[in-house]
Parts: sequence; C-alpha cells; structure tokens
Amino acid sequence: MSKELGCIVRAWEVTFRKSQTLVKKKTKSIFSTMSVAPTDDEPGPTAQTYHAEKILSNGDFYAGRWLKDLPNGHGKYLWTDGCMYVGEWSKGKPMGTGKFSWPSGATYEGDFKSGFMDGKGTFTGSSGDTYRGIWVMNLKHGQGIKSFANGDYYDGEWRRGLQNGHGRYQWRNGNHYIGKWRNGKINGNGTMIWSNGKRYDGYWEDGFPKGNGTFRWSDGSFYVGIWSKNPKEHSGTYYPSGSTDNNLDWDPQEVFDVDLNDCMIYPCEKVSIYPSDKVVNQGGSEGECLQSDSIDSHSLESYVDGVKDGSVRNGLEGSMDAHVQESDSKGNGQQQTRVQLKGQGVTISKGHKNYDLMLNLQLGIRHSVGRPAPASSFDLKASAFDPKEKIWTKFPPEGSKYTPPHQSCDFRWKDYCPVVFRTLRKLFNVDPADYMISICGNDALRELSSPGKSGSFFYLTHDDRYMIKTMRKAEVKVLIRMLPAYYKHVQGFKNTLVTKFYGLHCVKLTGTTQKKVRFVIMGNLFCSEHAIHRRFDLKGSSLGRTTDKPESEIDATTTLKDLDLNYIFRLQNIWFDEFCRQVDKDCDFLEQERIMDYSMLVGLHFRETSQRESGMPNGHHSGNCTPIGNGNHYGEAQSCLTRMDSSRWASTSLGINMEAKAEKTMRRSDWEGQLIGEPTGERYDVVLFFGIIDILQDYDISKKLEHAYKSMQYDPTSISAVDPKQYSKRFRDFVFKVFVEDT
Repeated sequence: MSKELGCIVRAWEVTFRKSQTLVKKKTKSIFSTMSVAPTDDEPGPTAQTYHAEKILSNGDFYAGRWLKDLPNGHGKYLWTDGCMYVGEWSKGKPMGTGKFSWPSGATYEGDFKSGFMDGKGTFTGSSGDTYRGIWVMNLKHGQGIKSFANGDYYDGEWRRGLQNGHGRYQWRNGNHYIGKWRNGKINGNGTMIWSNGKRYDGYWEDGFPKGNGTFRWSDGSFYVGIWSKNPKEHSGTYYPSGSTDNNLDWDPQEVFDVDLNDCMIYPCEKVSIYPSDKVVNQGGSEGECLQSDSIDSHSLESYVDGVKDGSVRNGLEGSMDAHVQESDSKGNGQQQTRVQLKGQGVTISKGHKNYDLMLNLQLGIRHSVGRPAPASSFDLKASAFDPKEKIWTKFPPEGSKYTPPHQSCDFRWKDYCPVVFRTLRKLFNVDPADYMISICGNDALRELSSPGKSGSFFYLTHDDRYMIKTMRKAEVKVLIRMLPAYYKHVQGFKNTLVTKFYGLHCVKLTGTTQKKVRFVIMGNLFCSEHAIHRRFDLKGSSLGRTTDKPESEIDATTTLKDLDLNYIFRLQNIWFDEFCRQVDKDCDFLEQERIMDYSMLVGLHFRETSQRESGMPNGHHSGNCTPIGNGNHYGEAQSCLTRMDSSRWASTSLGINMEAKAEKTMRRSDWEGQLIGEPTGERYDVVLFFGIIDILQDYDISKKLEHAYKSMQYDPTSISAVDPKQYSKRFRDFVFKVFVEDT
C-alpha cells in the first residue's frame, strides 16, 4: 500500500509540474493523454462509471471510479496543498467510508456524508491525540473517547465538538471526574476523585464546585455544605471520622486554590481545514469546481432536527444515562438512537402535595447521618435494640442550635435505634456521604405512580439507589421486634437475599394535625447499569396472582405475578448451590420470626434486546410473544448509571448482576391453576436481579381471619395468607422449580 502510494505521489509531482505548464499555455484539454476510458464504448446518453486517472485543471490528482466529470465510487484524490482522501465517493463528494489525511500528519478514518466527517470515525492528531466516536458535520457530537497528547483521556458524550452530557475525564496524575459536562466544562452533578484519596460529590458550575456538595478525606471525615468561588457564599459543617480531627482548621477555599490546580482540562487539537471545505475540481471544464457546503450553528441545528423525520442517522443526540448503552449505534434504526428518558415515578417538585414531607425527610436524614457519633464495632449491645432507643429532634423553621433554618413547616424528627441502623449501613458498605447526597442532594425524590396494596407510598432517590417506603405503625413494631435477629442474620450471611434496611424514621408535624409519617429506607434491587425488561413478584400462590393491567398497558415497569410467569431460570453451576442454601437460610429466619406473605422479586435483562423484535408478555396464556419490552423504558436504569462509576457494577454477587438463561415455558390450556408451565427449549441469555421483599408482615389476627375466610371459598393451598411454616415450605418448593441448575 505504501509503495503504491509513493508511486502515485511521485507521478503526481511530475504531472503537476507538467499541468502547470499546460495551464499557462492554455491548452484546451489536458486529459487526452491521462484518461483511461472504457474500451468497449464511450459513455453515451446513459453515463456509466469507469476507472480513470486524471490530472485536473488546478493540479489536483484523482485515481478511481469516475462518472460525469466527477469522482463516483472508490477513489483517491490528492489536493495540491497535500491533503488526500481515499475512500468512497458519490457525485464528487466523500460519501461512505474513507480516510482523509492532512499535510501535518493528522488523519480521520471512518464515515463520511456529503463531504463531512459524519458517523463513526477516528481522528488522530499530528501531536498524537485521538478521538474515536460519533461525528456530525465535522464535529464530535455523540458518544466518544478522546485520548489527549498529554496522557489525559475523556470517555463520554460530546456536542458541537465539546464535552457535553455525561462523561468521565481521567488525568494522567490519577485524578478523575465522573459526571455532567456543558460546553467543554464540568457543569452539573458529578464526582471528582483525587489520587490522594480526597473526593468531592455534588454540583459544579463552569468547572468549579457550586451549590450543594460534600468533600471527603481518606480518613473518613467529610464536609457538607454550600460551595462557591466566592468565599463569602460558603456555608457548611465539618464531620470528623471519629478517630481524628486533623481537618478542623481546613478552609473550603483550598479546593479552589490548591486541589483543582491539578485538574485542568486539556484543549482539543484544532483542525486546520475540514474535508467538507476541500473542493473537487470538475473534469468537464477547466477551472470549474464544486462548491463546498459551509458549516455554521444554524445548519447544524437543522441537521439535528433531521432526527425527527429520520433524515439523520442514529447517534446524533447521544445521552448515556446508562453511560453504557447496549446498542452501539451499528446500522440504522430506532433502537440505536440514544435518548434520555425520565426515570420511573413523578418528581416531587414545589406544589406537590408531599413536597414539604420530602423536605422534612431530607433535613432529618442529613441531621441523622451527619450527627457525630463514636466509632462503633459490629458487636452491638442489647440496649442498642431496645424499642425505647429513639431520638427526637425539633426542627423549627428559624433553626436551632442543632438544626439549620429551613423553608418547610415546623416538625419533629424521630430516629429509631440509630446505632443499629448506622452499623447496618456500615455492614452493607454504604458510604455516609454517598448516602446523604443520594437522599438529600439538590435532586428531588420521585414518587411512584400509585401506592402499594398495603396503602404505603414508595419514593425513589434521584439516582435510583434507595427506595423509601411509608409504613404502618404495625410494620414499624414488627421491624423493631425482629431487629436483633435481622441484624444477626445479615451479619452472618453476606449473600442474604432479604431486603437491606438502612434507616427507620418518623416525621411528626406540629400544630393541630399532629400527623405522623413513618418510613423505612431500603436498597433498590433494580438500580443497575442494565435495563430491566421484565419484573416478577413471585409468592408461590395462585389466587389473584395475575397483573390487573390489560395486556396493551403492560410495559417494562409493570410488575407481573405468579400466573404471568412464562420462564424458568437456569443458574450457572457456581451459583445454584449457593442460591439453594441461601433461600433455605432466609426462609428459616423468616419462619422463626413468624413472617409470611413475602415475595421473590425478580428482574430480567435480556442481552439480545437490540437484535430482537419488540413485543409484550403474554401473561398467563401461552407466552409465545417475544421476551423483551417495547424498547422505550430504559430511563430508570440509565438515570442510576449516569450518577455512578461503572466500575461499581463490575462484580457479581448472589441476586445481583447474575448471568443466566431464561427458558420459555407454556402452560396447559386445560389446567387453570398451573403455576409453572412446561419448558419449550427456547432459551435467552439474561442478567438476573432478585431478592426477597415485603418481610414485615407477621401472621397476626387479621391474616388468620383472612385465611379462615378465604379457605371456605377457595382452595386453601392457593391463597397467600397461610401459617408461616406452611408459607415457607410452599415458597421454597415454588422457587426451587422456577430457579434450576443449568445443565
């Protein structure tokens, strides 16, 4: 290839000098000695492409397919200034795949459209920096990776040639930032991690911390407050780690004056001239050439608008919210278009009926988590579990010695067993600052569209990491009663599948209403880098165990039930035995605590979603529809990943991020109560997420009455309300038929 190119260049230099002489002499045609026309016949009224090698009137050289005085097909074009393009042409413009070279040594190799670098491509600069990703009209626009000449790199979204959206920037000194960008600067919610262990989580503006944020040291101490480049606008609180107070005299201004000095964004190499600016000399008449399209903001906006009518290819408005999208923009089609979708639920904004409650909750959590406490071991005293072990705190709007002023109403805040839940968070490896930012940051909570069957409301944090559930007084009593056994169980079995509880609190409004709202904070099982395409709530009973939604309304956020299940799940050998052991241990624990009515919540991510035709589940019928959803419900999983380092999801544990196979099943039409259908042999590669939820219902008098009443009307084995021992046995038998070993 290089030898051939060298010959072409030498020939071009010789012929270029000759061509200049011929131009001066005003020779009428310079193509007679260089053109290689078809041997069969000359192009007539219906022109055909043919191979040609031409010295054009301005000295440019072209070798390749030719049609009507223009390059058309594969060919090489050398301009007199040293630029060269090798690749596909259409009517005189680069179109398709090709490689453009600059005299400086810089190159672009990838997709072209109407002369523009447009699509997937790799730019290598003369100084050694590279960009691999999506281009639109000569500009980086979409998902891409940039390696800078100084050793830094950026992996994320671009817009109009600048970092914009979600991305990760890694400095060569080991510092890195993960979060939002705007116009080439850090802007929005994000995390900066220094190589010396320091870390800032919060909001940014034009490359500097601005607004709510947390700064942490490697020893575990942290500072929470409001940030600004103006020292007068700083306000916050320092929380020591319990073992040291080395940073008591620390000034937040050091972050701006010292720490961020090593975090400068390296500029991108500028392109001297774009391929679309290079004109191609027409071969039909001397001196006549094609006019290049000019690029400006208006034309780019018009081009972006072309997405709406399908005239622009996929990947234009790249928005990762899962930082990692399953489809990698190969080919065309709607499934490859990257769009940012809202997470599940309704954002609680000002004017929402529960807006004040959300503010109260966030103020209380910030106070509880940030309250200084001595370092505690995992061996807790019995007094820590005492039901009377609770702390009341008053939150007047004007503030107090221990609480900040706020815009909400006057309320009181209660922490149940604070030492136990603080230790549980530590046991579950929950970072205090991360926990506080997730729940109490600038982003509002989201309320799920409808309350649960029990009347409880559910709220999700902005990053989907935590779920908050309102509780009845009876449920609070059950949790506090079983808390010692729960703590012992989760401490003894790190792979337990039961719900992880992080805090139990109460908000009491003052005044005439005296309203109390109790709630528990739990981990969200489906916070993942993977989109959850199907979710099932499984109990092992059949009465009323179908979704109440019509088939047309079922989507990826719908929770299906036992009689909707049309799969069995084949676990890998390395996990199956551990799964069986853990289900037995968890059921033994729940049975001993007289708990029943719990469920196995299962989430499925189908790996081949982008390759399969979309469809909806067939409920408790034959189940012959395609397994995936309608392809537009990725918001919940993506919004979580947007705010997290993808390295958090690299590991797999029992019930989390487990690769498995889902085998389609089909129920017999003559057996109405059949819980599990017959395997069909149709299998799909999936990633599974599962856990045991709703573990706060004891077998109280109401459940005993429900059992007695329904047993007179229905088969006693089909109802959910049964004795905990019977419930545990039925649940295990069912689960061990749904989850089998992959042989």
